Amino acid sequence: MRTPSTNHFSTITPTQFGLGFAWLGVLIYAASNSIATLLVDIGAASPVAGGRNAITFTNLLFLGSLISLIPMTVLFRGDWTRKNLRRLSWGHWGLLTLSALLSSALTPGLFFFALEHSSVTNVVLVSRIEPPLFLLAAGVFLRERVDLKAFTAGLVALFGAMLIIVLRESGGHCVFGIGEIAAALATLSYVASAIVARKALKEIPMGLFSIYRTAAGTLIYFALISVLRGPQQFQDVFSPVLLSWIWLYALPVVVVGQLTWFIALKYARSSDVALASSFSPVAGVVFAMLLLGENPGAGLLPGGALILLAICVGQLKMPVLPELKRIWRKRPTFSPEGIAQLVVPVAALPGANNRAYTGSY
Repeated sequence: MRTPSTNHFSTITPTQFGLGFAWLGVLIYAASNSIATLLVDIGAASPVAGGRNAITFTNLLFLGSLISLIPMTVLFRGDWTRKNLRRLSWGHWGLLTLSALLSSALTPGLFFFALEHSSVTNVVLVSRIEPPLFLLAAGVFLRERVDLKAFTAGLVALFGAMLIIVLRESGGHCVFGIGEIAAALATLSYVASAIVARKALKEIPMGLFSIYRTAAGTLIYFALISVLRGPQQFQDVFSPVLLSWIWLYALPVVVVGQLTWFIALKYARSSDVALASSFSPVAGVVFAMLLLGENPGAGLLPGGALILLAICVGQLKMPVLPELKRIWRKRPTFSPEGIAQLVVPVAALPGANNRAYTGSY
């Protein structure tokens, strides 16, 4: 006789589904900076004709985006129908183009510039201004409720990241140079792109969004680099050494990373996205240690402990501030007489009898 079985996957809500992909996306993007830097180092050790490094950050982003269009087109070709295209207004096309500019051109360009002028660890840690900024932006521009618990957790994580940076160098000196400034600007651009994407994904099919954003962003990126640094930046984009290594970046980071993050932005709550992002500095530092041999310094343990504390605060079931207020209202209060009776035995006080202590505290 067959017994009915329970399908646990059927009980997963869209919000939980999005939360799982948010954590997966955070881990992928935490590793992305280290993977890109490692590939650039490999290219420097295997120069092409003229002694040039073909595996540059510019070529990785450009070629990786082109390659990612292939699996995206296969996966989402069903979304590119006349019916779906006719539903798009000029406002929708504007959101798509703005998202392409921010997320596929400006944000990664700034992050790669930061990596050229700073360490992966510092870039990862500076970007921790993102969780609280994302929550504030979601509240202001998308009218989403700002989860005070998640916002507090984001601030604690940011303080932990700052502690790691300050204590990283010997002597406790913090160097905030052009690379760190570029990382901060890239984070602001990323927050803006996430808000635009979150709004767009509520109204536009994911296939239309992902393919158009990637294709348009790649063209915009090519145009910007050609104008600012010259088209010769792409002269080695199809060199054998780059083609042999690009898959380690294109498939896990550009393809899987983007798709998981799109799903997270579409289904997860903004507080869940911010909470998952709070773990990014710890994961990013660990990947930098394992793949690049970077030394995070003496601040890793105290700063990492604060970041983990932030995640615990974000996971608390009870509201943080109301619980603190409740504890404060029930705090013990001490009267002068009560304090005296705590220090001096009751029988020793003048006029005292043998009654039990009833002082207030």
